Amino acid sequence: MSAAVPSAASPHRHVRTAALMGTVASVHVLTAAPSPDPAVAARISDAQGAALDELHELDALFSPFRSDSHISRLRDGTLHPEDADPRILEVCEACVRLAADSGRRFDANRDGWFDPTGYVKGWAVERAASRHLAPLLVEDGVIAAGLSAGGDMQLLTVPGADWTWNVGIADPLRPGALRAEVPLRDGAVATSGPAERGAHIVDPRTGRAVVDAPTATVIAERLSDADAWATIAVVAGFDDLTWLRAAPDCSGMLIAPDGRIRRWAHGVEVAVADELALLS
Repeated sequence: MSAAVPSAASPHRHVRTAALMGTVASVHVLTAAPSPDPAVAARISDAQGAALDELHELDALFSPFRSDSHISRLRDGTLHPEDADPRILEVCEACVRLAADSGRRFDANRDGWFDPTGYVKGWAVERAASRHLAPLLVEDGVIAAGLSAGGDMQLLTVPGADWTWNVGIADPLRPGALRAEVPLRDGAVATSGPAERGAHIVDPRTGRAVVDAPTATVIAERLSDADAWATIAVVAGFDDLTWLRAAPDCSGMLIAPDGRIRRWAHGVEVAVADELALLS
């Protein structure tokens, strides 16, 4: 789990939240003044609402827990693939690529049917942020914007703005404590592991839940990549970083159940003397 850590001189935050995708999503828009121009304030509010509405829409489209979702109807045979929403095909193609690139450490084919839940949350947040929040960066007084779901986040900052997001990486061995802070202007952060939900991540190569799983945090340009490859890192395990050769340009850290740490930056493992050193 990750969390945006406010700085001592934070600008004003406009925040909207909603319960969806089995978690809580939050939209943050930062402005220089507490009360921006009324027209700008209206556009901020509209964009926040649109971002959350899109997440609700995508949740209804992809949720395997809703009998009326396209995913469930495809599984049940009540919807033909050619009649499905085209975004289903987009996600399916991305999942096929991930399965190949990860050596099947990731696979959306589960129990004989397509279940993209390990990919779609990050993809949905990234998509909603790009479509609805990125346009706000040209508005007068807007400094930055971010969209988070379950602690995984896509962050945006106006070029040249005096602002950096400080993202706190939770310590899975000490609830409520941080293991590191990541300074990030633009990009995505995702964390996967057993700390919140126990041994829930399944290795698709064996069909069994990963035992003694590490906690993985991945920092990448896109949340669809960060989220998926954080899960891949957990499936690979603490001792295996060979997947980095196929991953997109990313940085991150693994925390083993016994507290050992491995870090990498831009695809290369790095050794850091200070365990609380910042990732970059």
